Amino acid sequence: MKSLEWLALILVVVGALNWGLVGIAQFDLVAALFGGQAAPLARIVYTLVGVAGVTLLALRTMAASPAHSHSH
Repeated sequence: MKSLEWLALILVVVGALNWGLVGIAQFDLVAALFGGQAAPLARIVYTLVGVAGVTLLALRTMAASPAHSHSH
């Protein structure tokens, strides 16, 4: 896996864990760590998680397309 994919995967896992905590315990870890949901740093983390999800989707879609297939 390339560096961009690893970084995106880590951020998506962080987002998934955060949403899991929100659903199970009504606890937003990102907000708690970075000063609330509206805090600039928390908003940056939320944005990076969203961008990471779209990035992984795009990378996986491109890898699965026939043009990028390595089978002959």
